[in-house]
Amino acid sequence: MTNIKLPGGRLTLEQLTAIFQTIPVEFDFIDQDDIIRWSSMNQHRLFKRTEADLGKHVLEVHPGHAKQRVQTVLDQMHSGKRQSISLLITYHHHPVNIAFYALHDTTGEYLGCVEVTQDVSQAQQKRAWFHNLKQIFSH
Repeated sequence: MTNIKLPGGRLTLEQLTAIFQTIPVEFDFIDQDDIIRWSSMNQHRLFKRTEADLGKHVLEVHPGHAKQRVQTVLDQMHSGKRQSISLLITYHHHPVNIAFYALHDTTGEYLGCVEVTQDVSQAQQKRAWFHNLKQIFSH
């Protein structure tokens, strides 16, 4: 099997797939045009993704009440004003962390972002409302 060379070593595609299938975290890669290009479609996902979601604008897969906030974060990442944000929400009575990280090439060109979502019931942070407010207004 072909090795994929990454900073820090090499992995086979089978190994890389196993990592994303095993870690109880969901990852979505959103390209520079805000299109979903890849998702870790594992059994741990809170927000399900299917092959049909690939190629959609990221706002098409977010609920209506969150679309404006997601768009604001994406606009800030496109402009370089924000490199990341981590928000705590409650989803089905569980605390969930949703983080966006801007991705850039070696010349600083914006490549898109990765959205990382994880149930943090085991590591619940107190005062989540204050944490979110601080994150949103820290830039």
